[in-house]
Amino acid sequence: MTYGIWLILFCLVGGLVAVASNPSPYFAALGLVVVAGVGCGTLVECGGSFLPLVLFLIYLGGMLVVFAYSAALAAEPHPEGWGSRPVVMNVVIFSCIVGLVSAMFLSGWYEASWVGVDEFGGLSSIRGDMAGVGLMYSSGGGLLVAGAGVLLLALFVVLELTRGRARGALRAV
Repeated sequence: MTYGIWLILFCLVGGLVAVASNPSPYFAALGLVVVAGVGCGTLVECGGSFLPLVLFLIYLGGMLVVFAYSAALAAEPHPEGWGSRPVVMNVVIFSCIVGLVSAMFLSGWYEASWVGVDEFGGLSSIRGDMAGVGLMYSSGGGLLVAGAGVLLLALFVVLELTRGRARGALRAV
């Protein structure tokens, strides 16, 4: 289990570096999909099954919308690829920064603390992630509605910002 989590966390950091280093929205959206998939894979590796599936579907739906808007507004005939010099330099710089920061905090991490969600359950009849889903809909119902309202407001703000001079959202920037 430890090697699996190490591999997944390295992929997560690699996806985050890919998002941060590429100025093209096409490749950044691909990096976001990789980060969402690997993050949900981390939750699956720790013992959850239902919540990572729901999060992955929600993230993919949201990223599909983000990718559609960024692809519609990006008027780049030749976007920066993974092998271009500025992107490779950004990858090297961000990887060095991640290595230095992780070396600073390396002494506080122990592999014995990576325990699945059901390891300490004892004779519980409810899985750990299912109990979290139940709490999200019972105690956190107000925050769930508030979060949906904020996302709807953000959608209207983005639509208004990309509208331009009444020419529609699909225009050359």
